[in-house]
Amino acid sequence: MDASLVQSLFTRKDGSYLFARWGRPIVPVVFGVEDATLSTVKGAIEAVVTIAGHKMAETDPELGANLMVFFFRDWDELRHVKDLDRLIPDLHPLLQRLETAGANQYRAFRFDPSGAIRASFVFLRMDATLSDLPAADLALSQAAHAILLWGDGAFDRVAPLVSDGKKVLLNPQIAALIQAGYDPILPAMSTDPSHALRLSARVATKLT
Repeated sequence: MDASLVQSLFTRKDGSYLFARWGRPIVPVVFGVEDATLSTVKGAIEAVVTIAGHKMAETDPELGANLMVFFFRDWDELRHVKDLDRLIPDLHPLLQRLETAGANQYRAFRFDPSGAIRASFVFLRMDATLSDLPAADLALSQAAHAILLWGDGAFDRVAPLVSDGKKVLLNPQIAALIQAGYDPILPAMSTDPSHALRLSARVATKLT
């Protein structure tokens, strides 16, 4: 995982570099699943947070919960979620675009004044593709997506999960990059592409 690849993983559609990590403990809440799946999702989030060397908490003093994960069958269901339009600006036009595109997932982030992540909203429309995935694999993938502000199509370049022949686990390259991103010496947010060089150097030491 050289610097050019790392840089591409945090590059936006407009070509700009933007890296951000969580600046506060993560407090997840999950909607639309049964208790068994709830524990699976929260367990995956906790596992990725542990890999990052970050923290979880029981409550966020500002928001209560700051990582909200929604499971549903149709985008229209979100139009009826009370106060969701207060959390997601322009919710109804967004839902129209997602419906037109046939999207099965969407993530929105909110940021502190420093640029660090302060909240994330994950929406998963359980179409045939997502429904065919084992719950543990889907949960682990989504946890990896939420732990950093990845660039557009980042996981088209590097798969977030791999199989060791017995089970599916977080790709060691992605795990090392997440750990590097949470190095306290590095900034919580960066728009400087040279930041990718610093990440790459740290990933190299973790994978050797």
